[in-house]
Amino acid sequence: MSQLTEKNIVYEIVPLPKERWQGTSIPMRYTTTEYYDVVIERTKGGFQVMLEKKPFGEPVTHTPEEYDFPDKLYQEHWEKAYAWGVVQDGEMIACIETCPEEWSNRLMVTELWVHEDYRRQGIAHALMALAKEQVLREGRRALILETQSCNVGAIAFYLQEGFTLIGFDSCCYQNRDLERKEVRLDLGILYDRDVL
Repeated sequence: MSQLTEKNIVYEIVPLPKERWQGTSIPMRYTTTEYYDVVIERTKGGFQVMLEKKPFGEPVTHTPEEYDFPDKLYQEHWEKAYAWGVVQDGEMIACIETCPEEWSNRLMVTELWVHEDYRRQGIAHALMALAKEQVLREGRRALILETQSCNVGAIAFYLQEGFTLIGFDSCCYQNRDLERKEVRLDLGILYDRDVL
């Protein structure tokens, strides 16, 4: 349990136990005016990949309703997941969920969400700090996560937190991800094993 004080408001970050919070919907929604255009070209010597930030013609909004697989806490495929969050009046207003990837000794952030009314108050930073502490405590070699090339606001936050691009998947969500400008980007923080 930890506390974050912002503008004289105290937010208490508490564990979100699986038996109480499993299946809780996370209403991921955002509006963006930019995207990272992912261009893959085959060259004589291999492949060239370019990611360049570009403007959308008009703002684009993504909501949970457009996906068949909405975000929820403690989904079955994250067998060893653990979550923390901020709860006010019984309602979750922010959360982070992590799950160890045992075979590669990495920790994955599977969910990170802050309600629109509570953003830009330091809550996401405080939640991410818990994941970073978990990496060190468990001796993991990396902290990783997935985001989308059109979620420019989230990417900016992750870069500020020390993440860097470690890979991408050009057909993770649909076969037309490149055209739709919604390409899965994998970001990570790599830790020096000598320090651990």
